[in-house]
Amino acid sequence: MIANLLTDAEWLKRPETQAIFAALDGAQRRTRAVGGVVRDTIMGRETAVADIDLATELLPDDVMVRAKAAGIAAYPTGIDHGTITLKLGETLAEVTTLRQDVETDGRHAVVAFGTDWVEDAQRRDFTLNALYCAADGTLYDPLGGVDDAHHGIVRFIGDAGQRISEDGLRVYRFFRLSTSHGDEHFDADGLAAAKAAVGKLEHLSRERVGGEMLRMLGLPKVARTLSTMSAIGLVPLSDPTLRALVTYEELGGQGAEARLALIAGDQLDAIQSDWRLSNDIITTARTIQRAAGLLADDKVGEAAYRFGETAVEGLAVAASTGGWGGARLGEVARGLAAVVVPPFPISGRDLADLGMKPGPALGQELGRLEMAWINSGFALGKVELLTLAKL
Repeated sequence: MIANLLTDAEWLKRPETQAIFAALDGAQRRTRAVGGVVRDTIMGRETAVADIDLATELLPDDVMVRAKAAGIAAYPTGIDHGTITLKLGETLAEVTTLRQDVETDGRHAVVAFGTDWVEDAQRRDFTLNALYCAADGTLYDPLGGVDDAHHGIVRFIGDAGQRISEDGLRVYRFFRLSTSHGDEHFDADGLAAAKAAVGKLEHLSRERVGGEMLRMLGLPKVARTLSTMSAIGLVPLSDPTLRALVTYEELGGQGAEARLALIAGDQLDAIQSDWRLSNDIITTARTIQRAAGLLADDKVGEAAYRFGETAVEGLAVAASTGGWGGARLGEVARGLAAVVVPPFPISGRDLADLGMKPGPALGQELGRLEMAWINSGFALGKVELLTLAKL
């Protein structure tokens, strides 16, 4: 069954993938696919991926030379750590020479290159990620990762505490993968090691932590995971926030920005700094919060007018934080769906034509008239609005 899943996998049969294998002695199994793409394929979770991780016995300079000779674009994106990125058509392959750790400080590892596939597997994070696939679809499973993958067990390789000491970000990866691939069940040894690491992760890059958290927040189910992370002190959350996150999922919500809005409350700026999140993500989360606030105040028309489709996420957030019952949720949802918002009938030019001078006062008056129009259910027309204008 596994053999069929791999040999029939779109990413492996792809001509570009096979061309890259051919350039790197794939037929001799000196280069093999590794990690997520192999794991997800044997778990029946294969998706159309353009990016593939490859492990190879070849040294980085040799990978560069062979790729260029085969007409494959090659970029030394991480050559100091043995990684070359290859691009052929739309396929990207990150090729990393087999490695062993020489020393590590929890963020950066000094590595030596090698040809030992078992040793390379032993330096990885989790057993279900230490799976390799040859060019012909043959699976190589040196550490029993297939069994763990089939049972949804995210297990650290070897001693969990040692793996975390090598790279503290593995604490966050443990929770993310236990959510996405373990149905929010947590290996006991891994959880104990993660708890022991809390308070010792300040050295981690904020961007890397934020990236892991954002990916986690975008998963279909994550409330139980966040509760567990909070219980060990990794991401402290209040009981009301945890209840709201559960309710949000029960309502079918699964948006990263909406969950961020729930978690951050009025501390979006602080969480942006802590996790180095982009302005776009924070702006979306803040927009959802504002839409939720309007809907909580029963200002359905204004929410629809100001925030459009985002008001739907705002509805889920408002219901989750407000503890709405089904009756109120249904009523507001129907009201939101029924709103048809026409264009605002007037502009600043209309007020200027009536004699108002451009400036803050004109803007304030335009805003006042806009609110009057919204409160009328968008019924007031241009003539009526201009009649109401305070010149």
